[in-house]
Amino acid sequence: MNTYLMRSLMFVPGHNERLLASAAKSDADVLLLDLEDSVQPDANKEIARKKIIEWITAGKFGKHLVFPRINDRESGQLLQDVYQLTIPGVNGFMYPKAKGGDDLYFIDKLLETIEYEKKFKIGTFKLIPLIETSSAVLNAQEICKASNRIVAIAFGCEDFIADVEGIHDKEHLSLFTPRALIAMAARASGITPIDTVHVNVHDLADLEKNLILSKKLGFGGMLVLNPKELDLVNKYYTPGSEEIKEAEEMIKEYEQSQKEGRGVAIKDGKFIGPPMVLSAKKLIDKALIIKKKNDT
Repeated sequence: MNTYLMRSLMFVPGHNERLLASAAKSDADVLLLDLEDSVQPDANKEIARKKIIEWITAGKFGKHLVFPRINDRESGQLLQDVYQLTIPGVNGFMYPKAKGGDDLYFIDKLLETIEYEKKFKIGTFKLIPLIETSSAVLNAQEICKASNRIVAIAFGCEDFIADVEGIHDKEHLSLFTPRALIAMAARASGITPIDTVHVNVHDLADLEKNLILSKKLGFGGMLVLNPKELDLVNKYYTPGSEEIKEAEEMIKEYEQSQKEGRGVAIKDGKFIGPPMVLSAKKLIDKALIIKKKNDT
């Protein structure tokens, strides 16, 4: 079971003290401390690395998971990103512009070498590949299976739309197919699918519509650009009390049917099969992880 709680993953420019301070007080589950797109020009990347190290070393991110978004293997910045930031307090890295399994194999082995040199347990630092191109969407399952470090994959819609020369329409229809494919690839590989950012951060009604669809497609979390989105995002990826109650009753009914030697379990006129029981157990596990976080 993936024990990482990843309902909301918020991007934070690593060189911006004001935004780092805001993020440290936020309710985001994961802080994606950015070293890539939002850190420009390149001279700011070393500033960002130093600030991130300073803030992590001082313990300022509390109960947040920390996954810096590093630069890709063709940037010339990757080695410094991972070598400097493989430190206690960093849970792993978001790898951008993943094209195929080779990219993740490369970063996996680079991390293994650094872990060995720095005397970390091999596999300490996890990975979240960012799926941003048409080729990456079509290779999503290969990417998911390329490294045991991968705990989630995330969709980056704006780069994807540019790559396919499409249009990000108001109804988000152009994103439906890649979202569905990414969610399926992740679930088929036993990892968490993370939905794309909601670009219009001030339209919370549209965000809510997106979250309803996102849950239906099977996503377990969403990338976030602005703290004002966090309440809604966390709410939609948190099991509700009725959902938990129904899951508990389903498991209880199924287990009772097994004890009594009945071939099937029925609840409210519906057959309860092993896939439904598995989903119910996963939902309860997630609820327990959330409760544990809230209690600390």
